[in-house]
Amino acid sequence: MKTPNYHDFYQVALVPIGMNDLKVLKESDSCSGRNYTHWLIAVEGVQLPDPKIYFHWRVTIYPADCEGDFNWQRPYFVSTASESMDIAIKLASNLVSSSKNDSLIFSTKLEKIS
Repeated sequence: MKTPNYHDFYQVALVPIGMNDLKVLKESDSCSGRNYTHWLIAVEGVQLPDPKIYFHWRVTIYPADCEGDFNWQRPYFVSTASESMDIAIKLASNLVSSSKNDSLIFSTKLEKIS
């Protein structure tokens, strides 16, 4: 498995996981038996296979502990890549708001559908 590009990995928020989201998270493969308490929401650059260095941007959400430790191999959510970093930042901000309202699980399902 290819290691993520942490050179272009920008943590947007570390938000406590609400009770509704935690219940669904514990049933998912992303939890893997660990005691996660927070969502780590980040914007990540995806380098395109091009001679010039060129990136698309996606939002990645990881379950994390209160110190921000997470397993990069088990993201909860990965958005589709966008050509615009601004679009990825806006999506990340919307997902931060959803996580604060304990509805991140619902919001990411909507994002996957659209």
